[in-house]
Amino acid sequence: MHTKIDTVRTGLVLGGVMAVWHFFWSVLVAAGLAQPVIDFVFWMHFIKPVYVVESFAIGRAAILVVVTGVLGFSVGAVAALLWNSLRRP
Repeated sequence: MHTKIDTVRTGLVLGGVMAVWHFFWSVLVAAGLAQPVIDFVFWMHFIKPVYVVESFAIGRAAILVVVTGVLGFSVGAVAALLWNSLRRP
């Protein structure tokens, strides 16, 4: 059964999830805990950690959260449009 889904609501949900995820990453950076986390993530993916997390900057954190939220909204809305266009009447 294919149900029509709301484009804006789907965009808001995915955009919100992505924005919150990146907000928590910014909190890790601000708390000085991001480097061990990213090192572990790379390690468990069999990647040698080579990246260094820079110091926290509130402006960059805001840009990160806003941009990922907008991108998430866009991807969610397009996915909903595609889903609705492919559903049977």
